[in-house]
Amino acid sequence: MTAHPNIARDEDMAISINGRDVALPDDPRGSLADLLRDDLHLTGTKIGCNQGGCGACTVLLDGARVLSCLTLAVQAEGRRVTTIEGLAEADQLHPLQAAFIAQDGFQCGYCTPGQICAAEALLRELAEGLPSYVTADITAPAPLSAEEIRERMSGNLCRCGAHPGIVAAILQVAEERAA
Repeated sequence: MTAHPNIARDEDMAISINGRDVALPDDPRGSLADLLRDDLHLTGTKIGCNQGGCGACTVLLDGARVLSCLTLAVQAEGRRVTTIEGLAEADQLHPLQAAFIAQDGFQCGYCTPGQICAAEALLRELAEGLPSYVTADITAPAPLSAEEIRERMSGNLCRCGAHPGIVAAILQVAEERAA
């Protein structure tokens, strides 16, 4: 059995994708979204507009959200990429995945992987005290509120109108983590 052509060898430059080292693509012009979907068959990452306007392609790069359709794969060299497939642990859903189900935070599900990745980054931002546009006092930790969540999730669109469930799911996980 031959090795998959995208599995990195020690001498190759690589990207860690969901904990696995992956070789950089031969063509440096390829997007991270294309590498994930076309080469690695990680189809949870969606390509909606392919212009960075919808957020369906959101993944985590070293824990921060990025639009993978606008990120060259080579920009992730030596860094850690986490997709929706990499959030869950074995057969256990990630808490945000479970909350999205419990709170009906999806309808068609197309935007859900990007929404969940963005929500994980949002929770990290809040935990680090990073302000947003609607944070009233930028010298204090940003408060957990529906308004704060809506602002931080504004780059991730849901055409089905599941935003109330998305906000409820994020609030649920934030409260669970605070407990």
